[in-house]
Amino acid sequence: MGTGGHTVYSIIVVPPAPREDGRGDHASGQVRLAPGDRLAFGRSAHGNDLEIAHEGVSRRAGEVAAQGAFWTPSNFSRAQTYVVENPEGAGEHIKVAPGRLDAPVPFEFARIVLPAAGDLLTFQVWAPRHDYLGVAPGPDGATTAPAFSLDRGKRYFAVLTALCEPRLRGEPHAPLPTVDQVVARLRPGWPAASRTSVQWNIDYLAVKLRLKPGPDAAAPGPRLNGKKESLVSLALRFDLVREDDLQSLGPAAPASAGTAVR
Repeated sequence: MGTGGHTVYSIIVVPPAPREDGRGDHASGQVRLAPGDRLAFGRSAHGNDLEIAHEGVSRRAGEVAAQGAFWTPSNFSRAQTYVVENPEGAGEHIKVAPGRLDAPVPFEFARIVLPAAGDLLTFQVWAPRHDYLGVAPGPDGATTAPAFSLDRGKRYFAVLTALCEPRLRGEPHAPLPTVDQVVARLRPGWPAASRTSVQWNIDYLAVKLRLKPGPDAAAPGPRLNGKKESLVSLALRFDLVREDDLQSLGPAAPASAGTAVR
C-alpha cells in the first residue's frame, strides 16, 4: 500500500468486524488510500494489507485501488464472483467476475461481498472525495447551450416536481401520482389548477425535454406511451428536479401523501 508525505486521501476502506477469536481485526479501524494506492486483501497475514481470516477466502483474494475520486476492485479468485453493493441504491450492485482487474465502481458508499464457504463476508469502501471543475475563464466564442433549459418559477416545473415527489421522498419504485393527484397537490399554490392545465403542462414538458417533437416538426413522430414515467425518469436521472425543489410545493397534506406515495 502506497504512502506519502502530504497526502490527500480519496478512498476509505472499513474492514469487517473482528471475529470472536480476535483474528482479522485491523489495528487502525480504517484504511485510508491516496490516489494511486492499492490495498491487497485475503486470508493470509503475509502480503495482504487487510487480512480476512476465513478458510473460505483465498490467500490472496483481491485488491482495492484508489483512482482519484473513484476506486476499482480486482478479483484474484479463480472461481468466486465478488459483488459490490450500493447500500443506498435499493439493490443496485455490480459483479466482479473471477480474474477481473480494476472494475470501476460508481458508488460513493459501497459494500464488497465475498462468498466464503457458506458465509457472506463484507467490508465497506467509501469514496467521499468529489472533484468539480473550478470556475475559470474559457476560450472566446459562443457559450454552450444548456442541455435542458428549465425555469423553476414556471407552472410546468411545479408539475414536474409534483410528478417526481413520491420518488424524491425515498420511494424509488413508488407509483407516479395521477393527474388528479397532481392537481390536488398544486392547488394550494395554484388555485386555477385543473386536469386540462396539468395535462397541457405534461405535454409541453415532453416537447421541451425532447421526448417528442414539437408542433412545428415535419413529422409528428411516434406516439409517446408512458409520458409521465419518461419525464420522471429523465428528470431524476439528470437531477433536473432535486429534493430541495420539493419545498416549493409546500407541506404535503396527509391524504395527498398517502395516495401519492404507497
